[in-house]
Amino acid sequence: MATGTRADWGLLSGIARALDSRADCHVDILATNMHLSERYGHTIDEIIADGFKNPILVPMPEATDSPAEAVAAMARCMEGMAAELSRLVPDLIVILGDRFEMLATATAALMLRIPIVHIAGGEISEGAVDDSIRHAITKMAALHLTATEPYRQRVIAMGEEPDRIINTGAIGVYNIMHEPLMSRVELEESVGLPLSEGSLLVTYHPATLDDGDPGKYCDALLEALDRFPESNVIITYPNNDARGRVIIERIEAYGRRNPGRVRVIPSLGKTRYLSALRCVSAVVGNSSSGIVEVPSMKIPTVDIGIRQRGRLCGRSVIHCGDSTDEITAAIAFALSLEGQRQAVESENPYAKADTLDIMVRAIADTPIETLRSKKFYDIRQ
Repeated sequence: MATGTRADWGLLSGIARALDSRADCHVDILATNMHLSERYGHTIDEIIADGFKNPILVPMPEATDSPAEAVAAMARCMEGMAAELSRLVPDLIVILGDRFEMLATATAALMLRIPIVHIAGGEISEGAVDDSIRHAITKMAALHLTATEPYRQRVIAMGEEPDRIINTGAIGVYNIMHEPLMSRVELEESVGLPLSEGSLLVTYHPATLDDGDPGKYCDALLEALDRFPESNVIITYPNNDARGRVIIERIEAYGRRNPGRVRVIPSLGKTRYLSALRCVSAVVGNSSSGIVEVPSMKIPTVDIGIRQRGRLCGRSVIHCGDSTDEITAAIAFALSLEGQRQAVESENPYAKADTLDIMVRAIADTPIETLRSKKFYDIRQ
């Protein structure tokens, strides 16, 4: 199983533990990218704390300044993954999502003829290069676990065989409903900030297909937050995508200017992040989690800009543009009685009661020999 960020490990950890508990399975964790970075919280420690004492480390450079740096980092990651996969010779590899380090991992596995299980294919995020990466991994993969039936149909439309595509629901939603979480008091002590009514959780990433200045967009968001002086705010770091460092610089400076109201934390980790969703009044930013997992907590999401454009959304997700006024209006609605009521009444299209069991059975019980070759599935008109 491959993981590169706090976010994907938060989703994969339960699957990894469930598979590893089976007598017929053994799970190795290949950890790379942000997990190994002190800047981003050294989240390899979370993998170890979850019971995987000897994760396999695949170093790669941080890639936060330019697309060219990301390409160089991918090359290093691919080389490292190829070496480790050649040594391990696994029956298959599980990859989640759409990150550039996962494209490098999938490419190495493909060339080594290791079947790929891809989680969360068929989704759309038109404002990020992740959109194309996700579809590329889909075409490399042999078994597909999608989060909704519309996404399953999209993977079929891409030429994948229907009996290899399973609508499992989103594992992040399952985790929210089943993970033991911290109490409000425990969380407030951990982050050093009271989370009273009106509190916000903010995560803002660069939209990698937007030609605009991410620093300017981030400034607009921070100016909007200034218009809610009664709202305490937790801000987490963006992923280490190209042009992400400028966002980190701005949010750190914002935290220093507002020490009594704002906490900037590189990574909350799975438990604190999910616990925070039970304590804040709304989530703000442009993370996929705001669209996929947060609606199950019955709080609004303010989705800023184009990064997540095209994703299937529940009614609790409030879309807005990148300007200060647009973000302000969206946050104001999210915190209003109407916005809160709309979130409570909204259904989450990514929710499925038995997601973990479906995923584990699909990964563990699918005969490996059936995954070693693929045919293109033509849709008959």
